[in-house]
Amino acid sequence: MLRILKILLILSVATWAALGVFGNILDWNGTTGAVAATTSMSTFDGGADDWRATSTPAIVLAGALAIILLKSASAILCLTGAWQMWTARAGDAAAFSKAKTYALAGCAVAIFMLFTGWIVIAETWFELWRSEVLREAALDAAFRYCGMIGLIALFVGMRDE
Repeated sequence: MLRILKILLILSVATWAALGVFGNILDWNGTTGAVAATTSMSTFDGGADDWRATSTPAIVLAGALAIILLKSASAILCLTGAWQMWTARAGDAAAFSKAKTYALAGCAVAIFMLFTGWIVIAETWFELWRSEVLREAALDAAFRYCGMIGLIALFVGMRDE
């Protein structure tokens, strides 16, 4: 039963990532707009005057593409891992443990994207924590997703006897 639940949790991470990619592409202007608002530091007083603030199209594009590429990688890795876990579900503990590799890598990519992109770059470098407009929408959501995916990865990564 726990093995099935672990597979379902990995599928939920894959679904989160795939829906995120779909949404980011479908609302491309919203995706680039969120990155531009972050990098321009224009959503809080004095931010746009800071030397770190930038509206360079190449930087905005790189940020938006990184989000899409990393979410895509997370979705593919989690789906691959879920399939491998499914095929190994009736096997011994060692086989099932080995089957988790791609699933856990998919979770790690998602955590990397959320932590590095939103916490390290957006919050720390571009001081997004100062933004009343984006703090909840971007940072709180990134923290929530990162925490949940991390908990899922810890649960899935637990040893199976």
